[in-house]
Amino acid sequence: MNSGVLEQLRPAVHRLIAPNPGVMTGPGTNSYLLGRRRLTLLDPGPAMAEHVDALQAAVEQLGGELEQIVVTHTHPDHSPAAALLAERFSVPMLGRAIADDGHQDTSFKPDVELQHEQHIDVDGEALRAIYTPGHVDNHFCFLHEPSGLLFTGDHIMQGSTVVIIPPAGDMAHYIDSLRRMLEYPLQALAPGHGGLIEQPQAEIEALIAHRLGREDKVRTALQGRGEIALADLVVHAYDDVDESLHPIAQLSLWAHLLKLQKEGEVQEEGGLWRQR
Repeated sequence: MNSGVLEQLRPAVHRLIAPNPGVMTGPGTNSYLLGRRRLTLLDPGPAMAEHVDALQAAVEQLGGELEQIVVTHTHPDHSPAAALLAERFSVPMLGRAIADDGHQDTSFKPDVELQHEQHIDVDGEALRAIYTPGHVDNHFCFLHEPSGLLFTGDHIMQGSTVVIIPPAGDMAHYIDSLRRMLEYPLQALAPGHGGLIEQPQAEIEALIAHRLGREDKVRTALQGRGEIALADLVVHAYDDVDESLHPIAQLSLWAHLLKLQKEGEVQEEGGLWRQR
């Protein structure tokens, strides 16, 4: 997977990868162009001049006209290029705003505030907005009905589990959103990072099982330890994860604990957690 190269994935579906590879972004953020003549840009990615220019060139290469920009969520690797391109092409932005928690792109101000099950016209074909809170509270996935591709943003990545960062991220909502995905006729998953996932149901079921399995490990790690801080608990609950990733894993651990707290299984006081 190479950044800056326009790739056709399905009829009327193309991908362009931003040059922002990393631990959290994999090969880079996937931007998608949908349609044949009246084009929709989904997740324009970071506000990197190289990527913004490449997206403009891709629109020209496809010989179409950009009609709208759709955003899965407002983390800074997904939406900052939207405002730049919306101004450049004089097109509206579709998505949902969220209060800034220090992790959001505050430049994104949607012209259309999306609702669950809203149908977006993409060159005469339907793109269905599916509200999927969990990774962050303003997250949407989008089902391209002609191809059966589900554009998953950061709800599902290829080859890695996504980080859930409270309070905007919520583990209970995340798992519920995964279960909701199984209700749709999916042919493949088109993630925000990584390649296509061709067995969507199996992938979603495996992710649900993985999260619930991690939750069981959190319960086990708490047993017999009395009160314990996150930084100490992560060593036990994520002992199968490289220690260099524990600061990131600690965020998802916090999300698991908040879920268990809501369900009455654990409690926190003064930054220390224990079983009830």
